[in-house]
Parts: sequence; structure tokens; C-alpha cells
Amino acid sequence: MVKPGEFYQRDRKWHPPAYAQNYKTSTSRSPKHPLISLQNSMSEITGPVFGHDDVDPIDRDLLSNFAKPGEGPIGERIILHGRVLDENGRPVPNTLVEIWQANAGGRYRHKKDTYLAPIDPNFGGCGRSITDENGYYYFRTVKPGAYPWRNWVNTWRPAHVHFSIFGTAFAQRLITQCYFQGDPLIRLCPIVQAIPDPEAIEQLVATLDMNATIPLDTIAYKFDIVLRGRRSTLFENRLEGN
Repeated sequence: MVKPGEFYQRDRKWHPPAYAQNYKTSTSRSPKHPLISLQNSMSEITGPVFGHDDVDPIDRDLLSNFAKPGEGPIGERIILHGRVLDENGRPVPNTLVEIWQANAGGRYRHKKDTYLAPIDPNFGGCGRSITDENGYYYFRTVKPGAYPWRNWVNTWRPAHVHFSIFGTAFAQRLITQCYFQGDPLIRLCPIVQAIPDPEAIEQLVATLDMNATIPLDTIAYKFDIVLRGRRSTLFENRLEGN
């Protein structure tokens, strides 16, 4: 039996700095003291484990998991799919993938979201799935809308979907965001532009996948996720946790 080993260290030249001048809230989120390196303990390189019985198939279908019978959410219907891979490019099977997002108007179903766009009564904005033996996952949902946020006077977040991936161990846990190919707001977003490497930004962009599109029904985007390693998908807005 192969014993679990430590994961590759993070390459900090690939990840955004904890403090980014143009991303205002990074001021309060960035550490005030030098970081220290700790050896992985057994609790960090093992678990958690999720089974298929923990997730219902409808959980991955955001077009119907919150909708009233016979109704559906407003917006561009999309399939968001891809593979979860480890730092060596191997598939990560049986791992929990969770997503949450704004509706097609750019508003979250959250009491603190006061954006002018209306709440969609048939869209909850949350889903989850377990990867198969090839590390594959997919969701049906609507493409989220852009929305304003209080960074500068006129700052807008690109359309994006939040991802949480548990991996095979706590040290692999990843929370990130997925953007969409061709969105002009990506290059204007202070959060995205805090990432120093253009290749890393491209890795956060889901690409149009006409092969997976269902004609007259749903368009598809592909988004592969790499856990840890030199080319790992970036952690959401901060360094810790990847």
C-alpha cells in the first residue's frame, strides 16, 4: 500500500500577492507578518472522503434544482464541465466539486446582495457534484451576469462562477473562480489583474466547447482544474489554502 506523501510546494511567482494595491480589500486580508513554511501533517494529506450517496444527481442541475415545477431560470443556458487533475496531471476521482454564482442579471441569492438586478425565483445559484473515475464533472446552469462592486467608482466583476474542490486531502482544498472566454471585463478586473502571470489568468478562463454543446438547447464551456503544483489553478484572491 502506498503511503500518502507531502504535496508539492506552491510556486509563489505563479500566484497573486497577498496585497495588491488596486484590489482594495486585499489590504485587510493580507498578512502583517512574514509567512512560515510548515511540514504537512497526516491530517492535512489525508481525507476528507465523500461518497456518491452524499450527492443527489439533481444537485448538479442548477436549471431545475431550485425551479418551480414546469418553470426554469432566465438566462443563457450553459453546460460547465471539465476534469479535476492533481499536480502530476492525473485525474482526481470521487472528489466533491461545489459551485455558487450570481443569476443571469448579476445578483446573488443572498440577503446582503443589494444590486438592482432582480432575484430570479427559479434560480438558487448553488450546485455540487462528485467527479467520476476520470476526474470528470459537469453542471447545467445559466451564464451569470456581471455586477458592480465598490473597489473604484466604476468597477465591474466579470461573469464568473465560484468553485470549491476538496481533492483527496485537506491540503489540496481549492476555492477559485471561473471566468468565460471573450469577456472584455476580465482584463479590467482588479482581482484578476493582481495575478502576475498571463498564463495563470488564462487557466481561470473557461473556453467555449462546441463539441459538448447540445443543439437548440445548451451551449458548453470547458474548465479544467489542477490541484496544487506549479500550474495549479489559483486560489480565490489569496495564497493560503492551495
